[in-house]
Amino acid sequence: MDKHFLTPLFAPASAVAFVGNASDPGGQTASGRVLREAFRANRFDGTLRFLDVHTKGTLEELSQTHADLALIALAPQDVAAALEIAGRIGCKAAVVISNGIAPEQAAQWRKIARREGVHLLGPNSLGFQRPLLHLNASVAGPLAKAGPLALVSQSGALTASMLDWARQNGVGFSSVVSLGPHTSVDIPQVLDFLANDQATHSIIVYLEGISDARRFMSALRSASHAKPVVVLKAGRKPAGNAAAQTHSAAIVGSDDVFDAALRRAGAVRVRSFVELFSAAKCLASRYRPVGKRLAVVTNGGGPGVLAADWINEIGLDLGKLSAPAQKLLQPALPLLATLTDLIDLSEDATPAHYRAAIDTASADSQVDGVLAIFSPKAGVDAAATARALADIPRPMNKPLLACWMGDSSVGNARAVLAEATIPSFRTPEAAVGAFGNIAAFYQNQQLLQQTPPPLSALAKPDIEGARLIIESVLAERRKVLTEMESKSLLSCFHIPITRTLLARSANEAMMIATQLGFPVALKIDSPDISHKSDVEGVALNVLNGTSARDTYVEMMERVARLAPEARINGVTVQKMVKARRGREIYVGLVTDEPFGPVIVFGAGGTMIELMNDRAMELPPLNQFLAHRLIERSRVAETLGEWRGANPVNMEALEDVLLRVSEMVCELPELREMDINPIIVDEHGAVSVDARIVVDSSPQAVAGHVGSGYQHLAIMPYPARYRREWPLPGTGGDIYTVRPVHPNDAQMLQSLVQGLSPESRWFRFVSRFHELPPSMLSRFTLIDYDREMALVAVVMERSNAPDGTILDSERIVGVSRYVTNPDQTSCEFSLVVADEFSGKGIGSRLLESIIDVARDRGLSEVDGLVLANNPDMLKLVRRIGFTVKSFPEDPDFKLVTYQL
Repeated sequence: MDKHFLTPLFAPASAVAFVGNASDPGGQTASGRVLREAFRANRFDGTLRFLDVHTKGTLEELSQTHADLALIALAPQDVAAALEIAGRIGCKAAVVISNGIAPEQAAQWRKIARREGVHLLGPNSLGFQRPLLHLNASVAGPLAKAGPLALVSQSGALTASMLDWARQNGVGFSSVVSLGPHTSVDIPQVLDFLANDQATHSIIVYLEGISDARRFMSALRSASHAKPVVVLKAGRKPAGNAAAQTHSAAIVGSDDVFDAALRRAGAVRVRSFVELFSAAKCLASRYRPVGKRLAVVTNGGGPGVLAADWINEIGLDLGKLSAPAQKLLQPALPLLATLTDLIDLSEDATPAHYRAAIDTASADSQVDGVLAIFSPKAGVDAAATARALADIPRPMNKPLLACWMGDSSVGNARAVLAEATIPSFRTPEAAVGAFGNIAAFYQNQQLLQQTPPPLSALAKPDIEGARLIIESVLAERRKVLTEMESKSLLSCFHIPITRTLLARSANEAMMIATQLGFPVALKIDSPDISHKSDVEGVALNVLNGTSARDTYVEMMERVARLAPEARINGVTVQKMVKARRGREIYVGLVTDEPFGPVIVFGAGGTMIELMNDRAMELPPLNQFLAHRLIERSRVAETLGEWRGANPVNMEALEDVLLRVSEMVCELPELREMDINPIIVDEHGAVSVDARIVVDSSPQAVAGHVGSGYQHLAIMPYPARYRREWPLPGTGGDIYTVRPVHPNDAQMLQSLVQGLSPESRWFRFVSRFHELPPSMLSRFTLIDYDREMALVAVVMERSNAPDGTILDSERIVGVSRYVTNPDQTSCEFSLVVADEFSGKGIGSRLLESIIDVARDRGLSEVDGLVLANNPDMLKLVRRIGFTVKSFPEDPDFKLVTYQL
């Protein structure tokens, strides 16, 4: 059970190949011939056998034949028979290499594969390569060079092109996987396998579309937490978007939303084919920058300025040496060197000068990365300067990139840099762009660490009241809320709104306006009119009662003439918000296919369409995510002290975003929302107008177990599973059982380090003293949609050096489950600190994780327990597990609990 379920596919010990009869010229497809030649050219590390579905003796041999993987390159009419034979001989995976297969035919093959218990890659796929196993199960060309990079592509043509490019540039792969539009094994499953593959250090993905946003985000978040993931997505523009959807038979969605999704998943997006590999090369170096300040060391002003311009263009900052660092470095440089902005060493720069400048910049806290640019100069040895960089001790604590400009005169220098694994580029712009990818990776990893709950720590909203409003609108077979209904919905979530009253007559409008105080705004209120200004249904700055009365009459007449079929409730009256020094902001919601609801932030008011300022984030939000969302907008530059106005109340603005996030999480009926404008100043924020569109709640996403928040692409932190229990034998102390959080990593490591060797062996079947970093991250940043980990936490007191008493949390137990590929069962594990054994914590943790699995709609919990672990076997029997022998390994018992 420790092996990934796709191990038989990508790391088979044995395989059978159905490639047709080589002696019969008409008995092989073109794919079959290519596949047979690929096997001849590379000796697979496992055992390989050829079978023919038309050979008489084949069925007789089945009882003596066993294989993990079936490789099928046959005519369409023979594929079904090959899949059935694969199932009979125990194959757990199969690859069907073909093209031009209709969706109906592919669906039939998937049905056969499911019936036979076979994971199917293909059809309409070029197959895959595993160079380390010398396995070329593809028709994508010769076996790639072995290396730490994995490639997953939804385009066969692009896969072949990438492999050809990689061969010419010395790039090696751990895996190359070509996925077709109708394959059962999809991108989420492949990402999940690669995240756990020790031979893979970084992953590059060519993506045309996705069919299941929740599964995609789940797998991508897990993979990018374990190792760098770089994505090149087709269909950035409308024409390409439509073409990609046609080609991949999957949903592409809005490009801006896709950007937001990748950021939240901790991955990096690139825009070009070559940039894909340069980004992967840099990220594979495992640099972990702490910001986006790139210092430029150059021997020529022109190339340095080009780099600085591009740094500004892509939103990075030029790293400048601090005054002490400048004072220390200046005496060691040529007289003409300047350090004010660029670190310009002048044309007299020597290798020693480069080394001194890079060492100083690397040690300066105001610099996050260093780019060394070399321009060929008469009498200067380019290779010697490159060797100065190569001699810098590794690993460096900050990224070091190089740009040796020119061609033939710097060829040897580039070879030196490549030998030292220093990322090298031919132009300053390319080098700066590569650092931008590293910086984006770091920033996106910060977003990945955020796992907010559906509700913030603010005052509890009136969720039931909000649902009643929506139900009443839908009961009238309407989808667009009136202004009064929209503002009532916002009020349920404590979003500040302007006081608004409904007038049903001209005299009532006059009296309400007088009570509110002038100036006021009048707006038509109709369930059939979405945009009031289109029917001249808005009047602003009404200054007295007479004007209010006359405006009401005139507005009703105009609207009746321009929208004669519209139902009119009356006219809303609200006091005008004084916004002389306030800023107009827009907060909204759009529903994307396939990512679902997305929160939008930007400049508001009447110029919203013209400015097109739209920063996006996937819900749920917390304060960190809300702050980052605001930062990404163009209007953010006006929110500080601006043109004599005081800085706005950022906390109030962030609270509005948190409240909108709560609405999105708790009200799956929401489809569109425009809160525009929101007037924000130093005193707070108030919503002036709102338009909300609702529809019936979508059904739970197909293929997902459990219920709740299925309309979201990212599962919120499941705070509802938090419980407190009395700790036996302590006289009133309690312990908390709650879902694990990314911040628990160090406490979880301390738990493992404190276990006895026997307890550590029983849990991990390993002698390690602590969790490896990859395993630690995988255990703490989890996707709550497909797995769960509950931790038991106690509070401990200690004395600080100054004598004060400190309270700190300590994890003393963990239970977890991971959903199996069948999506109906899960595998569990459990560990408790030795000194807390026998206090009932283990029983509580196991019962709690079973309750979560039941709540998520699973039907069975199973696990492996060492046969010589009597305490665990006793515990599972007491709770109600069935204990059986495990046929694959007599050292284990298979324990099963039916939910």
